[in-house]
Amino acid sequence: MKSLIQRWNDRLAQLESCAQGIVRLLRTGLRMQEALGRIEARQLAALGASELSANEFQVHSQWGEDGILQHLLRHVPVARKVFVEFGVEDYTEANTRFLLTHDNWSGLILDGSGDNMRAVMRDPIYWRHNLKAVPAFVTRENINGLLRENGLTGEIGLLSIDVDGNDYWIWETIDAVNPALVVVEYNARFGPERAVTVPYDPTFVRAKAHHSMIYYGASLAALVALGRRKGYDFVGANSAGNNAFFVRRDLRPATLPACSAAEGYMPCQFRESRDESGRLVFLSAAEEAAILSQLPLAEIPQ
Repeated sequence: MKSLIQRWNDRLAQLESCAQGIVRLLRTGLRMQEALGRIEARQLAALGASELSANEFQVHSQWGEDGILQHLLRHVPVARKVFVEFGVEDYTEANTRFLLTHDNWSGLILDGSGDNMRAVMRDPIYWRHNLKAVPAFVTRENINGLLRENGLTGEIGLLSIDVDGNDYWIWETIDAVNPALVVVEYNARFGPERAVTVPYDPTFVRAKAHHSMIYYGASLAALVALGRRKGYDFVGANSAGNNAFFVRRDLRPATLPACSAAEGYMPCQFRESRDESGRLVFLSAAEEAAILSQLPLAEIPQ
């Protein structure tokens, strides 16, 4: 019996050692990934390319947003290096994480999943950096209260919105903070000209709104019109065709020319449509347009 227990303890010790080794490898990989991001940032700064697409690189962002933000921040003065991002899931993929680790910004992240926010709190990033993670399903009724309750008012550096639904309505409502830069997800399937968004519903969940998963958010033209009313100039989109970048008008230098929605529009370069069983399907643009034409949309004045 003692021999069996000893073998069992030895096996547990081996498994623990393997787990620790895997964690060390993952952390080493993460440090290498961030080091490559720092190298890319320096190289692109030296090249001085003006187009957003020429400055893209990915460290923690989903596409090339890390590089675009580094590019914008080389031109836009930011008095307070603080960000707000919501819709971050577990924060392994986010627009602000590289700002936190590379540029030593601080910030607030929000997500509707308590499990996701607890995962962030277990991440070493949470004690190494000045980050606050708050579980909250963001709506236009609660967003300003959430910001103020967490000590965020007035000038901040960046606001990043990606909630796959009420993005337009939430940005329209925000007045607790005055960001220098704003990044908002747009739905490229609505095209470059129509100014539309899904109607406001405080309980909107993309997966429940329509099985296709392509019915969500707002068109680029709708967000550009909203940005204009709020004092922001649209300076371009990422090449994947899902994130729009805005600079506050009083901070935008001539080196970052403003553009119209039609000029800066990037079509969607990725697939995410699903059938009624939740399986990925490969719909054409015409097939996606046919689905969206049957669903309600709110028209936005331009």
